[in-house]
Amino acid sequence: MHGLVRAELSNIIEGVTKGYEKALEITGVGYKAQLQGREMSFNVGYINPVTYTVPQGIDVKVDKQTLISIRGIDKRLVGQVAANIRSIKPPDVYKQKGIRYAGEVLRKKAGKTGK
Repeated sequence: MHGLVRAELSNIIEGVTKGYEKALEITGVGYKAQLQGREMSFNVGYINPVTYTVPQGIDVKVDKQTLISIRGIDKRLVGQVAANIRSIKPPDVYKQKGIRYAGEVLRKKAGKTGK
């Protein structure tokens, strides 16, 4: 348990002094995100926009409607919020559309070949 406690204390100290940040990218024609107060609205190919409530302690910025920056002092909470937002529309391996982490490399799969 010593290693776990040491890592948790280290993460707490680093979070308070520097903070943690995750960046997400939205790719796809017409895909965008909007922020209104603590509510985020995503237009990602579904019939209705998907809304997500940002928890307390997390700051979210939306740049150019396709870049999302998530900041906070709790490493677990920042990572969980980023994962929850990504799970709204995970990137597609065939068309490369969806919400992905900044810098995430996806291996594009070939589609069916007609005979």
